Amino acid sequence: MLRRLHRYAGLVAAIFVSFLALSGAVLSVVPALNRAATPAVSSTETVAQLAGRVAAAYPSIDQIRRMPSGQIVAYYYDGNTPVASVVDPATGKAVSDYSPQPFVRWMTELHRSLFLGDNGRIATALGAAAMLLLTVSGMTMLARRMGGWRQFFGRARGPGVQRLHIVLGRFAVAGLMLSATTSLYLTAVIFGFVSDGNPMYPPPPPTVDGGTPLPVADLTALQDIRIPQLRELTFPYQGDPTDVFTVTTATGDGSIDQATGQWLNFTDHGLAGRAYEWVYALHTGAGLWWLGLILGAMALTVPVMGVSGAIVWARRQSTRPKIAHNSGASHADTIILVGSEGGATWTFARTLHDALVAGGHKVHTAAMDSLAAQYPVAERMIVMAATYGDGAAPASARGFLKRVNEVAAPTFPVAILAFGDRQFPKFCEYAVEVEDALARAGWRCLMPTRQIDRQSSQDFAAWGTALGQVLGEPLDLVHQPVLPRTQGLQLIERVDYGAEVQAPTAILRFALPHSSLWARLTGRGFPRFAAGDLVGVVPHGSPLPRYYSLASSMRDGILEICVSKHPGGLCSAQLHDLQPGDSIDAFIKANPDFRPRRGRTPVILIAAGTGVGPLAGFIRANTAARDMHLYFGGRDPQSDFLYHRELETWLQDRRLTRLTTAFSRVGERTYVQHRIREDAAALRDLIGQGAQIMVCGGREMAAGVMEALADVLAPVGLAPATLKAQGRYAEDVY
Repeated sequence: MLRRLHRYAGLVAAIFVSFLALSGAVLSVVPALNRAATPAVSSTETVAQLAGRVAAAYPSIDQIRRMPSGQIVAYYYDGNTPVASVVDPATGKAVSDYSPQPFVRWMTELHRSLFLGDNGRIATALGAAAMLLLTVSGMTMLARRMGGWRQFFGRARGPGVQRLHIVLGRFAVAGLMLSATTSLYLTAVIFGFVSDGNPMYPPPPPTVDGGTPLPVADLTALQDIRIPQLRELTFPYQGDPTDVFTVTTATGDGSIDQATGQWLNFTDHGLAGRAYEWVYALHTGAGLWWLGLILGAMALTVPVMGVSGAIVWARRQSTRPKIAHNSGASHADTIILVGSEGGATWTFARTLHDALVAGGHKVHTAAMDSLAAQYPVAERMIVMAATYGDGAAPASARGFLKRVNEVAAPTFPVAILAFGDRQFPKFCEYAVEVEDALARAGWRCLMPTRQIDRQSSQDFAAWGTALGQVLGEPLDLVHQPVLPRTQGLQLIERVDYGAEVQAPTAILRFALPHSSLWARLTGRGFPRFAAGDLVGVVPHGSPLPRYYSLASSMRDGILEICVSKHPGGLCSAQLHDLQPGDSIDAFIKANPDFRPRRGRTPVILIAAGTGVGPLAGFIRANTAARDMHLYFGGRDPQSDFLYHRELETWLQDRRLTRLTTAFSRVGERTYVQHRIREDAAALRDLIGQGAQIMVCGGREMAAGVMEALADVLAPVGLAPATLKAQGRYAEDVY
């Protein structure tokens, strides 16, 4: 519900809210510019002193105003010509003419009312309400996505556009909420729903008997008012002893007898008046020029978030299949909840949904994050959960476990179907966490959890047969995998290694297909990628892609991978058969959790064999000469020392700080974990400086590296698990 509210409110209001934000950002600069042009005013000087200086300089003075920017403006007559001048409080003399800038006045009216009077003010208020709704719903959704409010400012995950949307949202959330709420408050004041402290029926002007006027500098009442408190001082008509001074301050307004210098009356604006003063300053930045600049910078994020949000929504729509005959949650007898990162699990959910509907069931299919407190007529629930990255929750399920603890266990049973890839060490780890959480919360089990490896249609069909037996009806699940949109990549260069040790390995470099800007924005072009992301290659004769870690980024102008030829490996054999000019069908899969963290802290890179590929990409991109230490393992330096020449060059230009090698079939016959133990003291020192560790390669190597690092870190009370929890230990293991 919250996601739909955020989505539809955003799509409908994006253009209008962006318009309000941009006009507000333009106006936010005005207080700072006025402040820069305003002579300094002492906070201890009184209005009496100021008025005395101005009256001495301009005997025909009619009024003095202190603008929200702090400018002191005097209104007086030059002969019969009215004049308005900005005056220096220290001398009372004019420093420049005062005339409101036409552009600022025009922009202000545009921002406040769209030049449509009250109807325009109502429209802008609705825009502010939409901004507030978008901000609150987006903030709540992000907290769920990050795993709770405590993790709200944790590391953002997902594709680049999605991370941009999150980072900008977190930067701007406080300012946008402040701008929206203050705008609604000011609108309520304009329409009389909230008081600004000014009385609806002001008291009649006082009458005085007259007398000899005192010099304005001697008026006792004005001597008690500091200049920063002044809003407006109106002088009596010259030669009329019965007229009075009228004063408006930050706290109220009243009249002063020009003969006695005493207050004749004073109306305190009270709490409502002070609240209005503060809200006006907070919204416009008037008197708080620095806040205006901050709010303006935050407002500039709104159109960017509108575009990025639309792109994220469009991409999510393109990966999530449409589900026909999707019953409402309150009317369905079967609930299917889906946890998916890239969209593949949704296609399996659609197949199951269609089969159950064909069998006469009313089925509600939704994301796992939409788990409701109750399903009135449900008889069963099926949770289809994929695992993302290193055992993490996928995009549509990041708030599910927290939600389970907030709702009561239902009376109906639940079945879990887990999706994963056995080449990753934490195969279906998230589904295991879901199973444990449901068991602890008292949810009943419909049938044993089944695991689906690499989107196997056969395994899915077998599970469907078992589910049909539980339901007491035939259930035939015929699933056709839906591949992501692929593009052709042409091989332009290959470098071969490993023939001497019977381990053929190749570095393959492909040209990037041309994509227009519009194609990239709409998700139809070849997406941007970075070293550490994955390229999915669809081999001939198989419906399932194989994934390879990228050794290059988009800015390198090529797509580069390292591939070992495995006995019986369909995809690796086809890749090794490629010659320059040949092409493959491929797509990009983001892997944002495997890349160096921002900053200058050292990076320790550990790899064996083709695992050096993405690490070479990190080193290639290290033009700022950040400390990077590479541990590389192979068989024989004469045959499979991948990137040997490049690594020598990177050592010379300081992209690589230190290279440590280990070869298992020559000399000492060592492995990288041996080198790690030998360098224990140096590694502890680097880790003490905040170093990040990145490991890429086979499972056995990664397990050996973790064991060696555990021994290295034990003397200082650390462990790889601790570093992993801190985001300082990342693995890409196959």
